[in-house]
Amino acid sequence: MSQKSELAATSRTESRSTGRRQPDRPGLGTFGGVFTPCTLTILGVIMFLRLGNVVGQSGMLLALAIIAASTLITTLTSLSLSAISTNTKVQGGGAYFLISRSLGVEFGGAIGIVFFFAQAISVAMYVIGFAEAFVATFGPGKLSMTMVATLINVIVFICVYVGAQWTIKVQYFILAILAASLLSFFAGAAMDFDLSLATANFAVHFTGGESFFTMFALFFPAVTGIMAGANLSGELANPGKSIPLGTLSAIGVTTAVYALMAVFLAGSRSHGELIDNNMIVSDIAMVPVLIVAGVFAATLSSALGSMMGAPRILQALAKDDVFPTLKYFSIRSGVHNEPRRAIIVTFIISQLFILTSDLDSIAPMITMAFMITYGLINLATFYEGITKNPSYRPRFRYSHWSIALLGAAGCIAVMLLIDWRWALVAVILMSGIHYYIGRREIQARWGDINSGLLFERTRKNLLKLESELYHPKNWRPIILALSGAGWDRPHLAIYGHWLTNGHGILLLGQIILGELEDRVERIEGQEEILHRFISEQELEAFPSVVAAPYLSDGIESLVQCQGFGALRPNTVLVGWPTSAERAAAFVATLRVVSQLKRSIVAARFVEHDTSDPWQPPAGTIDVWWRGQKNGELMVLLAHLLTLNPEWRTRQIRLLRVIDNPAGRDEVKQHLKELIDSARIKATPQVVVENDPHDAIQQVSESSGLTIFGFEPPEEGAEVGFWEAINGWAGRLPRVLFVSSAGNMSVHS
Repeated sequence: MSQKSELAATSRTESRSTGRRQPDRPGLGTFGGVFTPCTLTILGVIMFLRLGNVVGQSGMLLALAIIAASTLITTLTSLSLSAISTNTKVQGGGAYFLISRSLGVEFGGAIGIVFFFAQAISVAMYVIGFAEAFVATFGPGKLSMTMVATLINVIVFICVYVGAQWTIKVQYFILAILAASLLSFFAGAAMDFDLSLATANFAVHFTGGESFFTMFALFFPAVTGIMAGANLSGELANPGKSIPLGTLSAIGVTTAVYALMAVFLAGSRSHGELIDNNMIVSDIAMVPVLIVAGVFAATLSSALGSMMGAPRILQALAKDDVFPTLKYFSIRSGVHNEPRRAIIVTFIISQLFILTSDLDSIAPMITMAFMITYGLINLATFYEGITKNPSYRPRFRYSHWSIALLGAAGCIAVMLLIDWRWALVAVILMSGIHYYIGRREIQARWGDINSGLLFERTRKNLLKLESELYHPKNWRPIILALSGAGWDRPHLAIYGHWLTNGHGILLLGQIILGELEDRVERIEGQEEILHRFISEQELEAFPSVVAAPYLSDGIESLVQCQGFGALRPNTVLVGWPTSAERAAAFVATLRVVSQLKRSIVAARFVEHDTSDPWQPPAGTIDVWWRGQKNGELMVLLAHLLTLNPEWRTRQIRLLRVIDNPAGRDEVKQHLKELIDSARIKATPQVVVENDPHDAIQQVSESSGLTIFGFEPPEEGAEVGFWEAINGWAGRLPRVLFVSSAGNMSVHS
């Protein structure tokens, strides 16, 4: 039996938003917690060192198209992010929290691990970028880049270790430097702007094998900072308000900055200068040193953002116990409950990559991690929308499933455009982690989109089945086994499982005698017992418990009310009464079930190995043929038993008893034709005997299971019927009595 771990998420944490505005809690606001981190991450080194190349190669018009296309994808993703973040009470963990609560723990855990490492490695990438610029400016050939990078990494670590509140204050200072550098550029570009030069740079000037796609791939990583604010979701006073407003505002501001810079670059220098000079922004600026300061500020702010975001993802993973080995990192420390253990491990990872790695080869993988995250956020919103889940009630109204689907498609396209090989590596890595988490069978205590998808698919399939399932060719066993509490009559539950395993549906029914109003709590308790029995025995079954003043009333209620449309029980599996006193009521109930056009399988087990009910008895499966009416269902049930591994070696014998030896060959040929027509493996056997009762006892006394057909008697003949059927079964240890309601054909 599989061992299943459960996530330690509380119902308070997982409560859905009611659509009302959540009260503010102590923490960061929209500007400091979302807008500033997003803006600083988006306005990075590509803006200062590579945007000129993009404009020079692509021309002003195509460069603006590249900026617009990139912004479109991040905007679509931000709309999806806004919808999800306003549909639930957002806790710490950013992208991991949002994806795990929508697409499930498998996708969430995979994204959490990948995104954490991507953010941790990003710290090293940004710090090395800072060090390269610093060494090139102040000490070429004199300063050690590794030493400078290590020093900056330690400073970033200390800032974040002190706390998010302190780091945000540092980022305000960095934002001021960035704003000053941009003002310096625009002031210088305005003085140099030449309309004729801008017109000349309007068209493309691709050189060196460059194209729109390579320029798009070069520029797009510049706009992948939209999750910087969401990564601080646990520190936000009102995430549902701050994430949409702050993220979309940051996109609007940074898009305007990039578009204006592209226009001013095109009007300030020739396309050749724009292509060849990576420091063209500094040359154009009124105060060039401010551009150098802006490069430092951009790399440092990005490093700070990643150093703040990565630990919070790791802590959320650890808190949810997705990976038990990470439990150590779930602890918060300090006055503001900082994830300091996770901050330390983030610092260690970033420092290892500073000392040992060539980050140029890692950068594409980091970009892929961002793109997969954005794609899954869009996918989660898409699924939430199309499943029409009543719990999907985002306060952010400017999102639709079609917009989310377009965003997901855009993310996939960008991944393939940037580098299809790294895209493949990222997908394989994600799939591997997803498979590992799925194999661990973690059960999340939060709702996710999987149930919504299943519900919508099931709803549509039920409507479709309503007109198709009734054909005899489509008949499948939908068995209602009156097994009581499970352990009361385990053989009924287990035989029901064998008869439906992989081919039908099993419902375990229990009837509690008494009036409903007096039995409500007991019904709930017995349903829980049945659930536990089903889980422990690894059955594929559904429990159903009803209360009724009489047993017959309860059976009739279960038979009539269970199921949806065509997926109602077509077969009732019951135990055969052991005394004549109970026979009258029992047989009367069988008659009612038959009138409701349900097939009946009554199990009479004189001997049963209660120590291991899953072990089928040795011997053959004997089907005593008496005609087409019940025979077809009898043969089919025998065949269904042999489809189980436990019964696979058991031989089916199709038997008939006659009193005239002259008819043996003809009857045997008839049985062969029945077997061939039914397309099952069985052995025909004709028994010649004047006393059919004795013949059955002798031939089937060593069988593992014997199957007879019967017809419910008329009213008033219940006891006589019970005695007659018992006589046919005699001393046989295991017997199934079958009454077919039709609607199926073994020859279909």
